[in-house]
Amino acid sequence: MLLRSRLLLAFCLVPSLAWAADPVLVIHGGAGVQRKDLSPAEAQVAREALRRALLAGHEVLGAGKPALDAVTAAITVLEDDPTFNAGKGAVFTHDGRNELDAALMDGATLKAGAVAGVQRVRNPIRLAEAVMQHSPHVMMVGQGAEAFAESQRIPLVDPSYFRTEKRWQQLQRALKEEAGGQAHADFETARHFGTVGAVALDVQGHLAAGTSTGGMTNKRYGRVGDSPIIGAGTYANATCAVSGTGWGEFYIRTAAAYDICARMQYLKQSPAEAGRAVINERIPALGGDGGAIVLSAEGVAATPFNTQGMYRGWIGRDGVPHVAIFDDERLPLPGE
Repeated sequence: MLLRSRLLLAFCLVPSLAWAADPVLVIHGGAGVQRKDLSPAEAQVAREALRRALLAGHEVLGAGKPALDAVTAAITVLEDDPTFNAGKGAVFTHDGRNELDAALMDGATLKAGAVAGVQRVRNPIRLAEAVMQHSPHVMMVGQGAEAFAESQRIPLVDPSYFRTEKRWQQLQRALKEEAGGQAHADFETARHFGTVGAVALDVQGHLAAGTSTGGMTNKRYGRVGDSPIIGAGTYANATCAVSGTGWGEFYIRTAAAYDICARMQYLKQSPAEAGRAVINERIPALGGDGGAIVLSAEGVAATPFNTQGMYRGWIGRDGVPHVAIFDDERLPLPGE
């Protein structure tokens, strides 16, 4: 009887060991990838960047840290790589500036932080985290957000840090086509993409989601897309975590990220079913396109998209990164 009591006490004291989840991290570097615009060398660079981001997040999860920290670590790597439309590789506005947006959400507590229209924050996802953790607010924008960044000692850079020749030429092309009264269909679609994001499940079974973007090439008037809007481009609760990438106006109008989670929570749809319903049906029906990454509390993932490609990848407990770009690449996902 004494031995039985001791075993029962030990079990009660370490429930986390009994209910530990297998950690999973899923990331994206944006939908809208077109084969004709991506050389083999560029594709290889992108794949390596995805692997680095996955390994950075896995290191955090492997240390038993929260999903929120893993999401932030992975996105920081992608923001620092000029391959993607976030951080260093952000696209230009009509006026030749870089305006950055990001959001982060903790599924266990429903706490969230977001920033929009910042121009000097090297890693907007870090600032979104600070807004969530160290302020009573959810979203900050522009100069106010940058003032808060200074108070939190978030690294600021000169705006020239974000300039890359590739993004500058994309703007020149857009301005030229705009001045000529014409817009090439492929470019009109492609300019809405490139956002980066991550979703994670930690050993405690908690979920988190984050998204970061430079927005849309040639955007005007302080336009803000879906990425920093909780429920549109970013959402996490106890059931699921979602980060979107695509034509932001349509993600806002459909509350896309929340809709996916609601379908999983209330209709008991799988990540693949919920993702397909929103990304491959609702959004295209309105004229939009894009993709998303979805992760359930059971560690089941989905990566729906309706374009030629989406930079994507995942990593599990074994620490082996799995990445893909184009729509004809088979990427077996956790839980399939």
